[in-house]
Amino acid sequence: MNKGRKNKGAKELLALILAGGKGERLHPLTLHRAKPAVPFGGKYRIIDFTLSNCINSGVRKIAVLTQYKSLSLNRHLALGWEHLLNPELDEFIISVPPQQRVDKRWYEGTADAVYQNIYSIEKEAPPYLLILSGDHVYKMDYSEMLNFHLSKGAAGTLAAIEMDRGKASSFGVIEVDKESRIIGFKEKPKKPQSMPESPEQSLVSMGVYLFNTRDIISELKSDAFRSTAHDFGKNIIPGMIKTGRLFAYNFKDENKKEAKYWRDVGAIDEYWEANMEIASVDPMFNLYDEGWLIRTYQPQYPPAKFVFAQERKGGRLGIALDSIVCDGCIISGGRVQNSVLSPNVRVHSWADVREAVLMENVEVGRHCKIKKAIIDKDVRVPDGTVIGYDSESDRKRFHVSPEGVVVIPKGVEIE
Repeated sequence: MNKGRKNKGAKELLALILAGGKGERLHPLTLHRAKPAVPFGGKYRIIDFTLSNCINSGVRKIAVLTQYKSLSLNRHLALGWEHLLNPELDEFIISVPPQQRVDKRWYEGTADAVYQNIYSIEKEAPPYLLILSGDHVYKMDYSEMLNFHLSKGAAGTLAAIEMDRGKASSFGVIEVDKESRIIGFKEKPKKPQSMPESPEQSLVSMGVYLFNTRDIISELKSDAFRSTAHDFGKNIIPGMIKTGRLFAYNFKDENKKEAKYWRDVGAIDEYWEANMEIASVDPMFNLYDEGWLIRTYQPQYPPAKFVFAQERKGGRLGIALDSIVCDGCIISGGRVQNSVLSPNVRVHSWADVREAVLMENVEVGRHCKIKKAIIDKDVRVPDGTVIGYDSESDRKRFHVSPEGVVVIPKGVEIE
């Protein structure tokens, strides 16, 4: 049993998962779906990791704030998640689109997304609000963060992690005193503040916020009538620092590795790198931890199959090395290496697939050569196609990331 489920305090939390962003940095994978619904690690969707953290922490009231292209996300929640909790016990996982209850507009920022749902929050009347991002991969027991929050008598608590200064400029950078009280915060600064005890590192926000409901509602109502970006990092957090009751909770990783694991997979290169990391021999992120299950919806596919052991007779060998291969896949005389294959993928004879992410129903024809690529759902790669070996040719046909990852969108017909 996961220890978080024993924590009664977590039942006082209402979790709001922000899942409404356009996901422009992850384009074209977000061409037809919301960013949290993008497949990750073979069988999962990105949002599964945040939802699993909630369930494993004993959080039983979860609202997913959706907005853009939410059909596949809503379907995933309905098929894989909503049945886990019991409405008769006042437990739920629900999808909440913009209600236009406050005004006739879409969510205009992270803080505005919560503000527009104040009616529902006040109706539920939770003592504490847990505000999460739907596009991060990590393991965290939110009940321990709540214990820290209560011990400090805080109005708000931010989860924080140490990061190399060179990367910190993409995040909110936190400055704290000896009591972990937040005394400074800058959103995506050009020159991040270093940590006094570790000059080469900065303390950054993980996008995990815990607030006393009464305090945060007061802040949101005040912000709503000002000309701001209506954003937690840009407006709400800097404003609350003045109260002296905002604290930073140093991330305790339930992944049980030497180094802490937290990844923002909201951009193509970071997404590809994180998938490659998971497929490695000894990955930083452990998917096989029985004490911290990662849940998802799993279609009823047959087991994966590897066929043709005819290497001596013509070089045809169905094999996968240092890879994740999901149910329904058939490696039919091809070679897969350092790759992640979602369910129901076909790799035909003499094909060579390396450092690739192949999503559901992808079919790779004979004699294909694929390297450093992401191929979205329902794409058929014709016989003899070469992808990832000639950057000039790839850029003429496909989207190529700054680091050279070739991305082929869902359902594209390759000629």
